[in-house]
Amino acid sequence: MSLPKQHTGKSLEEVHSSIDTTTPTSFWRRLMAFLGPAYLVSVGYMDPGNWATDIAGGSQFGYKLVWVLLMSNLMAILLQSLSARLGVVRGKDLAQASRETYPSFINIPLYILAEVAIAACDLAEVLGMAIGLQLLFGMPLVWGVCLTVLDTFLLLFLINKGMRKMEAFVLALVTIIGGAFIMEMFFAKPDVGDLVAGFVPTIPNSDALYIAIGIIGATVMPHNLYLHSSLVQSRKIDRTPTGIWRAIKYNVVDSAVALNLALFVNAAILILAAAAFYRNGIYNVTEIQDAHEFLAPLLGTKWAPILFAVALIAAGQSSTLTGTLAGQIVMEGYLNLRIQPWLRRMITRLLAVGPALFVILYYGEDKTGELLVLSQVILSLQLGFAVVPLIHFVSNKKAMGEFAIGFWLKTGAWLIASIIVVLNAKLVIDEIIVWLDVVERPILIWLLVVPVAVACALLLLYITVQPMITGAVAHYKPSRHQLPVSYQAEVKPAYKRIAITLDFTDVDRTVLDNAIAIGTPAAEYLLIHIVETAGAMVFGQDIKDMETTSDWENLQRYANDLREQGYQVRIQLGFGNPKQRIPKIVHSFHADLLVMGSHGHKMMKDLILGTTIDAVRHTVKIPMLIV
Repeated sequence: MSLPKQHTGKSLEEVHSSIDTTTPTSFWRRLMAFLGPAYLVSVGYMDPGNWATDIAGGSQFGYKLVWVLLMSNLMAILLQSLSARLGVVRGKDLAQASRETYPSFINIPLYILAEVAIAACDLAEVLGMAIGLQLLFGMPLVWGVCLTVLDTFLLLFLINKGMRKMEAFVLALVTIIGGAFIMEMFFAKPDVGDLVAGFVPTIPNSDALYIAIGIIGATVMPHNLYLHSSLVQSRKIDRTPTGIWRAIKYNVVDSAVALNLALFVNAAILILAAAAFYRNGIYNVTEIQDAHEFLAPLLGTKWAPILFAVALIAAGQSSTLTGTLAGQIVMEGYLNLRIQPWLRRMITRLLAVGPALFVILYYGEDKTGELLVLSQVILSLQLGFAVVPLIHFVSNKKAMGEFAIGFWLKTGAWLIASIIVVLNAKLVIDEIIVWLDVVERPILIWLLVVPVAVACALLLLYITVQPMITGAVAHYKPSRHQLPVSYQAEVKPAYKRIAITLDFTDVDRTVLDNAIAIGTPAAEYLLIHIVETAGAMVFGQDIKDMETTSDWENLQRYANDLREQGYQVRIQLGFGNPKQRIPKIVHSFHADLLVMGSHGHKMMKDLILGTTIDAVRHTVKIPMLIV
């Protein structure tokens, strides 16, 4: 029996297969090795956007929308399990699988929609963190929004510490959130009878539908499907049928446990809003700040608002980490483009900070709650564009082999996708009708909004139908570095002018030996050293300090030794920044080969100044040998 072919491009390469699950023998040890990815995913199910929709739902409709939370959670468990299955079996994340299945004219809009979803999610996290800081420390909301930019560095620190450290940090934050709401439930004392009645499905009115769709969007997040399919690949598994089935089983357990914890938090927020506000006749609490302010007098304890603010900060911080990873996965998967994680994080965060600052400065702080709910509705609208491809991929027997989902799982998945698409379609149509009645110039709606809605509908129709017709034939064209190239052996290149950089360390001997071994007998060598002192930076070649004199004498010793062996050698000192001076000296020498040692700055100097080798190799146009 042949196993599905695993993709060669690694998702989240820095942590790929970094945790070994093949060594543990007992059930519990193996389970602990697999536990983790779903906990990182679960924080997206309890982020500040969920708080806004849950508070709005609980204060306006009491316990009547609890059933929506339960339904959303069941949807989430099934969809996240399918996402994990895709990553385990095919060794691809959802974005990579999409790029290989759909043509580029479909993948580009899918990528844009995924980025919109991540930006909407990040917007909720920015506002949540800022609101939490304001509630706990009295910090102005604008300052809090700007301060959230700094969490970029926390992500870089954690991911460099390894996957287990990041999972432990997020689990600690989740524990803080859960503990805070256990205490809140103790203070709120909800009505158990009304709570049980809330599990009976009902939609009181169109406002409830809007909130319900927001809850679905806040619970089943599209970026989490991309994220989970990648995170499971951080586990090294036994790639036999037995090993793959075992990994699928343990990931289902991981998903069920983690997402049920998220259900508890979401339900606790909605129940708290129903018990504290709806029961007391306060029906229009849409702002998190208002909820915080009312908690102390309504629940009779000063600890309720404090716990609420602490949990909000923990939720925002934990969600921001996973949002960053999802952004990296989406960009690399769809575009095959990898940029520095800190830059990726800054781009995503600034896309979220912009709208948040605009709303706060232009409309005022009292509109942040509506912005949070809107962000979750946007997430729900993007959901179909991630769910439909996922179902196709895990149903494909040619790609998944014996691990393709069966009839009942497939039926449940398509039922969930249908519910999401139908609810979203109704919401979009209702909103467009309202806008056409309200706006002074409806022609703008017909020219701008309606074409976008129709284009999205056609895109969704295409990704739904295309794999059924073509059998998911791959449209993917491997990048050039994956394609074989024609090659014919040639005569050994003859290097006649070889530049050599030296720094008077033990590496120099190896550098010189390699350079001489490559050069022809008639080759001419240029020994280069760059003086990097503060004086050299300012005065350049006019500097006459002890270090410059010592460096010149060392170069002369090297040159004299080589000349005695019959080599043609010249020497040159450079002054200032090596990344700028080395290429200029090499160019003026008309070198046809540059040899450099793998020495350079370490730790903080590397971070501040960067590495000389990387800068030089992007500047010179000749072959380089790094020793």
